[in-house]
Amino acid sequence: MNITIKEDARIICSNPNGIHNYFGWPSVARLQDGSLMAVASGFRIAHVCPFGKVVALRSYDEGKSWTAPEVIIDTPLDDRDGGVMTFGDKGVIITSFNNEPSFQRRHPQLKPTYANAYLDEVEKNGDWKNFLGSTLAISDDGGKTFRGPYVVPISSPHGPCELSDGTVFYVGRLFDDNGSKSHIECHTLTPDAKTELRSRIEDISPELLSCEPHAIQLKNGRIVVHIRVQDYKGKVFTIYQSVSDDMGYTFTKPVQILTDKGGSPAHLIEHSSGALISVYGYREAPFGIRAMISYDNGETWETDLVITDKEPTPDLGYPGSVELEDGNILTVFYTRESKTSASVIKQVVWNFNE
Repeated sequence: MNITIKEDARIICSNPNGIHNYFGWPSVARLQDGSLMAVASGFRIAHVCPFGKVVALRSYDEGKSWTAPEVIIDTPLDDRDGGVMTFGDKGVIITSFNNEPSFQRRHPQLKPTYANAYLDEVEKNGDWKNFLGSTLAISDDGGKTFRGPYVVPISSPHGPCELSDGTVFYVGRLFDDNGSKSHIECHTLTPDAKTELRSRIEDISPELLSCEPHAIQLKNGRIVVHIRVQDYKGKVFTIYQSVSDDMGYTFTKPVQILTDKGGSPAHLIEHSSGALISVYGYREAPFGIRAMISYDNGETWETDLVITDKEPTPDLGYPGSVELEDGNILTVFYTRESKTSASVIKQVVWNFNE
């Protein structure tokens, strides 16, 4: 299978003239009115900092141009990741998560005095405890306005998916600020952000961390989940797959589908051609974004299809994709322009053929 680049990777979101110039962990979706929305964590000073907030960009011309970033989620804490999905006629959900001020203080980067002064004020106020955890904002008008944020039990970079019966189904890692709980849970989510546990996906082993899953329901009803799996020694950074054929009430034991350092985390779409596409970051040289494609609903995959391999550092990834009206795929991801520059959001447009 061959990958063809239709439009080279280019920056769609950055803030080069300010110190709050780090953007990362994006997602993208088509809204009900046909426009595209990309989201990310932005206006940061570093990979970990207290100033992160979730922003959204809009495109009304199939990704040729984008609006300036608008803030959707801005708690007193470091709002990380940005997931986006649609449900029903007008529902849109944007997701994020954050962590305690003490966690942020352990990662002083770029402007530690500045960041710690802000955290002093956050802790003095005390309201931050009401926002701690995995968060989401909900729109009832097709993404024009949002309410929230609401705190929910689980977290995933790209957020929930919608099932064939209209259920909003959220597969994520149980939020735990110290990272000790690694199991993946599957919840249903109501329009008022109430969740109910439907199932759990089996842990792989105590030596491996399972996190950052993404789920999709295919046209044949199967739910496919790709899970980021890594060890604690830097020797494993890969994707495992679990599937459900009963609307998410039970899932198969996860199986590894990439090599031990094959890349992660993943985002799934079902293409109009019938292909199931999963894109993921590749953090071994040459650094970049890769895809895997299945024509049998995830039973087998052709992996390691290179979309881009010219990124300067392994601080990249979290790609998300959407199919354009012409059948091409637009993928957003975060990366750096150079080894010393802040991270930006880029997009690349590509396609594939057998």
